[in-house]
Amino acid sequence: MAQKLDVCIRGDGMVGRTLALLLARQRLRVGLVTSAPKAAQDVRAYSLNSASRSLLSELRCWPDALHATPVQHMRVWGDDGGFTHFESPTPEGLTWIVDVPVLEAQLAEAVRYQAEITPLSAPEPAALTVVCEGRASATRDELGVNFDVRPYQQHAVAARVRCSTPHRQQALQWFHHGAQGLEILALLPLGGAQGDTASLVWSLPPERAKDMLALSADAFGIALENASNGVLGQIELTSERAMWPLQLAHADRWTGNFANGSAWALAGDAAHNIHPLAGLGLNLGLADVAELANVLKAREAKDYWRSVGDRYFMRRYERARKADMVPTWLACDGLQRLFAHPNPGVQALRNWGMNGFNSLAPVKAWAMQQAMG
Repeated sequence: MAQKLDVCIRGDGMVGRTLALLLARQRLRVGLVTSAPKAAQDVRAYSLNSASRSLLSELRCWPDALHATPVQHMRVWGDDGGFTHFESPTPEGLTWIVDVPVLEAQLAEAVRYQAEITPLSAPEPAALTVVCEGRASATRDELGVNFDVRPYQQHAVAARVRCSTPHRQQALQWFHHGAQGLEILALLPLGGAQGDTASLVWSLPPERAKDMLALSADAFGIALENASNGVLGQIELTSERAMWPLQLAHADRWTGNFANGSAWALAGDAAHNIHPLAGLGLNLGLADVAELANVLKAREAKDYWRSVGDRYFMRRYERARKADMVPTWLACDGLQRLFAHPNPGVQALRNWGMNGFNSLAPVKAWAMQQAMG
């Protein structure tokens, strides 16, 4: 008979695999429920901060320099003359733009060689079940957890592009209030320090997003050149385009118990979603699993007699992550709504604020430290 699992993780995305590796290092018996391979090309890239980099490096899953491009400059343009520029205080960079398929492959390889992790085709009983299934989590719904969703009137369009002008390790972002509403374009550097490729996330009103998907590759490149004011020269689409609706969402409960008394916890997008404008999504999910792993590691010192699903640990995890998430939710949501406001007076005020912020070195330095994790 197979040994009972200590932890069953539902969802083998980047958050689930990272948690599995962290817990396996504690000699916990971990089951990881695997999903079917993705049919479509994954065109995403993530902006990861220093905390995420340290975590993944510790697991020996940090991609090489070609697939984790350090950002030395972040330039942000408002919709009417507003501008803010961040420059890295160190050679290491402000953040790193990581190629999602490469990171996923490295995590999968690390999981494959970890004897404490058992791949599962379906969930199995465990003292603790951690739900890492993403924003459309079926388990969260089955548990009756209220998931408060506030849709933005925007869809994200993502793709990979090649630019005639090298990116020079710059992450670029434009806020523009168009005829149909707020548009936010981000071009993130890929391919290493000398690269000329970029990942784009273009947050657009739903109909405008559908129009962008319907364009030919050449017409889409021209639209990008216009939206980015030609900063990176001619732009060539090099991948398929993906689209998904954007929302602010969070679960009212992150932990609880099944009918049989075993514990469950939510992590990553199953617990919270935010707008991609600040590039924090995966960082927050990795922070979830790092906190949960640290809480459970405390058992080794003085609470070894407690189960990994003990309510004491679950409360500590939920309190810590909710306290950390609230200011992030408020800041990202507030920024999105500020730029989405159509009033000309508000537009003038926000652009004045961007320029004023750009001239306040101490405030900028503090903001950079927060973003760098």
